[in-house]
Amino acid sequence: MRRRTAVLAAGALAGALTLTGCSGSGSASGPDRAELSVSSPYMPQPVSADMAAGFLTITNKGGAEDRLTSVSSDVAGQVTMHSTEGGAMAEKSSFAVPAHGRLVFESGGNHLMFEKLKHAPKQGQTVTVRLTFARSGRLTVEMPVESATYHPSTGH
Repeated sequence: MRRRTAVLAAGALAGALTLTGCSGSGSASGPDRAELSVSSPYMPQPVSADMAAGFLTITNKGGAEDRLTSVSSDVAGQVTMHSTEGGAMAEKSSFAVPAHGRLVFESGGNHLMFEKLKHAPKQGQTVTVRLTFARSGRLTVEMPVESATYHPSTGH
């Protein structure tokens, strides 16, 4: 496996974040490969003792689609992925990350649910989140905990 580290900016309040991931075997570059990065991750400070939401954007600069197949975090018993369409929330087992495209998790749309919290994260802390992709393996993201009313300049 190949280890890749990239430093990401998460906005004025979030500061600089580190993204580390391992990709599956294959060529180092090329049109048949996904090239994933994560930006603007954040978790609003939970208002519930056992549940929280998470938001971020996954960008794929590569020529191949990938799929986000699971999410995990040590802060929660489980992390589930949801879409919201027509006001109805539905749990999803995976999400496509299109070639030369983005997958956005935002308030009122696709989002992550951190369930069975082991402790309630507080504003100013960070939560480690592991994103697992079908082709690219795992990316680890440090997700800052923001105020419950935080609205990032990125719009999500």
